[in-house]
Amino acid sequence: MASGNFATPKALLAIADRHIDEFRLFMLGAQKGIPDRDGVIYESPFLGPGMRLNPRLNYIPCRLSLVPVLLSNNFKPDVVLLHGSQVREGKVSLGVEVNILPAAIEAAKKNQGIIVLQTNPQMPYTFGDGEISLDDIDYLIEVDEELTEAPHIPLNDTSLEIGSLIADRVANGSTLQLGIGAIPNAVIESMWKHQGLKIWTEMFSDGVLELARSGSIDPASTLTASFLFGSRDLYDWANLNERVHMHRTEITNDPGVISMQESMTSINAALQVDLYDQANASFVNGQPYSGFGGSTDFIVGALHSMGGASFMALPSWHEKSGSSNIVHRLSEASTSFQHSFVVTEQGVAECFGRSAAEQASNLIENAAHPDAREALRLKATESGLLG
Repeated sequence: MASGNFATPKALLAIADRHIDEFRLFMLGAQKGIPDRDGVIYESPFLGPGMRLNPRLNYIPCRLSLVPVLLSNNFKPDVVLLHGSQVREGKVSLGVEVNILPAAIEAAKKNQGIIVLQTNPQMPYTFGDGEISLDDIDYLIEVDEELTEAPHIPLNDTSLEIGSLIADRVANGSTLQLGIGAIPNAVIESMWKHQGLKIWTEMFSDGVLELARSGSIDPASTLTASFLFGSRDLYDWANLNERVHMHRTEITNDPGVISMQESMTSINAALQVDLYDQANASFVNGQPYSGFGGSTDFIVGALHSMGGASFMALPSWHEKSGSSNIVHRLSEASTSFQHSFVVTEQGVAECFGRSAAEQASNLIENAAHPDAREALRLKATESGLLG
């Protein structure tokens, strides 16, 4: 088991690769450059480019909020490899990646496992559940290596239009959860004039930093997340920043806790949405591309929040294949279902609180590309969804 996303413990993984012939490697959002050879079996409920489509991958379908249960009961770690900050007052911080790691440490200790940490001056010290006592670390090595940074994602006209449509429906004072990608970034681009926003999210990137600097986020609030996914500027800002609270997955992704946030607004992206308001955000050509991640946790939590809403966003048309992303039935496995709104550059389809027929009609007339609407109407009528 190793820290994932942009906290990959590269030095520790290199040592494991040199000295252990066969091992299972459990990571979330694994990046390129991890050990990749016969004898190394990948395990993950959420895939990054380092594991995606690998023939030695054991994909484990699981909501992010339940991954700690997997580690406790089904995939007990023998060794946990961590990437942390420099030592401060007898503690190290897991920095940009807290996530499921506290649960992994606890599961390993119950299993008489070993905790190894590489301490790095370039890892920010963040406060919260990622602060680990040196007493919990069995072995510690010192490294000085750059952290991976998120690539810049250009925002095209489609993303910006979708972002604007969503931002128009988000009230001042709302609490935001934003996924990864161009569309969540575009939403942020359209929200700099908002006031009193709050952040309770699985992860955040540089866009949230810009909202904080612009004054759109309530200055008295804390920004709660489980991991960070951004630039060196973001990491430097988060270092020793008491406004940033990094919590374990069991807190950030608990739908019950999410539902208690003021006007909780969940904004995620999908690959396809069908006329039954089922979204695929995980599979391409029958193979897992990412996984459920935390979107399912936040969709449920947002729907239960007073004044909350769940937005599922996507372009209406897939340019490369020349096909509609709003379909009659999903061609892949469903990641989530029942959202407040489905948003494309064509408009906003209201889904929650509508009958099945109204929901389908709204998706066709307000979200689907004009070139796809007639075929979707015909399919919906043939299936009895529309009269």
